[in-house]
Amino acid sequence: MHWDAKSVTPLADYRIYVELENGRCGTFDLKPYLDRGVMRELRDVQYFQQVGIVFGAVTWPHEQDIAPDTLLAGLVPEPQPVQHAG
Repeated sequence: MHWDAKSVTPLADYRIYVELENGRCGTFDLKPYLDRGVMRELRDVQYFQQVGIVFGAVTWPHEQDIAPDTLLAGLVPEPQPVQHAG
């Protein structure tokens, strides 16, 4: 699908860099979601860095994910990651 993630890279300050199958790419800020339910676990930086892709969705090992429409709405266009997480 056009919203499927092709690659994801964790960045500093709870952001991720995402490349979509349709060629769009950019950063997504997760800070607004870190105080909500299961997303609280993402505040652990080591866990946050375990981000990956399952069936085209951005996910973490304990099944946290970002809905495709949320990802598309919050994706800030950038050609490449500006700052990797430490």
